[in-house]
Amino acid sequence: MALSASGVAAAAEVVPSGEPKLEKLTALSRPHDQLEHSIAVFRKQQAEQLRRAMNSPTVLGVPRSTLESIAACESGGSPTSVSSDGSYRGKYQFDHGTWASVGGKGDPAAASELEQDRRAAMLYSRSGTSPWPICG
Repeated sequence: MALSASGVAAAAEVVPSGEPKLEKLTALSRPHDQLEHSIAVFRKQQAEQLRRAMNSPTVLGVPRSTLESIAACESGGSPTSVSSDGSYRGKYQFDHGTWASVGGKGDPAAASELEQDRRAAMLYSRSGTSPWPICG
C-alpha cells in the first residue's frame, strides 16, 4: 500500500486490475476538526477570563478604581502611551527599570492592558503611591 502524492487526502489501494484505487480518508479530517474546535473553545475561555479580569473590582487585591485613577492621570488611561522623551511607557508610565522590577518583560507600552494592570498592582502593593508622585 502506498500513499498518493498528497499523502494526506487519499491513500492508494491496489485493486485486482493492478491499478491503484484512491479513496478519501475522511478520518484524517476529524482530528483537524477536533483541533480547530479545541482552539475555538480555548480562545473563548481566554476571552471570558480576560473579560472577568477586566471587570473585577480588584487587581491582585488593589482596588481597580485606584489603578484607574493613577492611569488616568499618568497617560489618560492609554496602554500605548509614551512620554515625549520616551522614558516612560504604557498606561502607568513605567520606566524600563521599574517595569523589570515587577517582572515585566520588553516594552511596557507593548504589553497588554491586563499585564500593565497586574504589574502596576504589584508595584502599588510593594510601594504604595510613591512611584507615581504626582498622580498617586
